[in-house]
Amino acid sequence: MKTLHKYLTLQVLVSLLLTVAVFTFVLLLGTVLKEILVLLVNGQARISTALEAIGLLIPFVCVYALPMGLLTATLLVFGRFSADQELTAARASGISLLSLVTPVLLLSLLCCGVSAWFNMDLGPRSRVAYLKLIASARAGLMQAQLPAGQPIYDFPGYIFLVGENHGGDLKDVTIEWLQYSTTIFAPQGQYAVDTTSNVLTLTLFNAVSSTVTSNGTTVLSSFPIWQLPPIDLNTSTNRNSKPNISDMTFWQLQDTARDLERFDLPAKAGASSQEMSAQFHEVEKLIGQTRAEMHRQIAFSFACFGFALVGIPLGIRMHRRETNVGIAIALGLVLVYYSFIILGKSLAARPELAPHLIFWLPNFIFQAVGAVLLWRANRGI
Repeated sequence: MKTLHKYLTLQVLVSLLLTVAVFTFVLLLGTVLKEILVLLVNGQARISTALEAIGLLIPFVCVYALPMGLLTATLLVFGRFSADQELTAARASGISLLSLVTPVLLLSLLCCGVSAWFNMDLGPRSRVAYLKLIASARAGLMQAQLPAGQPIYDFPGYIFLVGENHGGDLKDVTIEWLQYSTTIFAPQGQYAVDTTSNVLTLTLFNAVSSTVTSNGTTVLSSFPIWQLPPIDLNTSTNRNSKPNISDMTFWQLQDTARDLERFDLPAKAGASSQEMSAQFHEVEKLIGQTRAEMHRQIAFSFACFGFALVGIPLGIRMHRRETNVGIAIALGLVLVYYSFIILGKSLAARPELAPHLIFWLPNFIFQAVGAVLLWRANRGI
C-alpha cells in the first residue's frame, strides 16, 4: 500500500506542477501581450521592470491555475492508471479505490490551504503591487520623456501629441486643452520636471492657439513664448492609495465591511427622502459587494477538493491515456465552475439576491457529484 500511495501521489504531484506551469503561462500570456509588451515596445519599461511585473502577476494567476492544474492532473493520472490496467491489478489484490486515493484527497486539501493563501492574501497583494508598478512605469515615462508620435491622455484636462523629443527639447507639439476647447500648436518647446514637488512645466515657443467660443466662433492667437500651467503629476497618474474591492485581501475586506456598516450618512440640507434613500442604498450595495468578495475568496479556496473528487472517478471512467482528452474535459469542467463565479460577481451589487450563496453552489455540486461518482467507481458500477 505504501508503494502504491507513493506512486500515485508522486504521479499526481508531478502532473500538478506541470499543468499549473502550463496554465500559468497561458493565463499570463494575455496580460503580457496586452500590457507589459506594449510598455517594452514604447520604451516605458525596462526588461527588469517587465520581469518584475510578470513575477508579481504569477501569484495572482495561480489563484486560477492551481485548481485547474489539480483537476487536469487527476484526470490524466487516473486515466492512465485505469488504461494500463493498474487499477484492475490493485482491485484483484483486494485494494479498494478509496484506500488508493486517500493520499491524493489529502493532497487536494493541502492545495486548498495553498489556494486560500493565494486567494485571501498573496494574490490580491501581488495584483495591487503589479498595478502600482505598471502605473509607475507609465508615470515615469510621462515625467521623464513625453513619448513622441503617440497621444498622451495621462494628464487630466489635456491631450498631448509630440512630434519629436530630444532629451526635453520638443518639436511639433500639439496640446488639446479640453477645459477651454483650445488647441495649441508650437514648432518647438521644452519641458521640465520638479522632482521635489512632482510638478511638470511645459514651455512652448512661437505657439498658435485656436479657441472655440460658446457661440461657435473660432479665435486665433499667437504667443512668442507660452507656458502651460504647472501640472501636478501626483494627480495626473491617477494613483489610488486604496485598492478596488476585487483587489483587496480578505482582512482588508473585513475592515472595509466593518467601516461601511458603521458609516452614518449625514443628512444634506434640503435633501429629499428619495435622495437619502439612494445614498443608503449605495452604501448597502458596497457592503454587499464586499461581503460577496469575501465569500468568493473563501469558497474558491475549496475548489481544489471538489475538482479532485470529480477528477479521480472521471479519469477512471475515461480509461484513456491521451493527454488532449483529459485537458479538454478539464477545461469543460472549469468553465462550468467559473460560470457560477462570474454569475456571482455580476450579482454582487444586488445583495437582496444573496449572491454570496452562488459562490458556494459549485463547491456543493462538484463535491456531491464527485462523492457519488467515487462511490460508484469504488463499487465498480
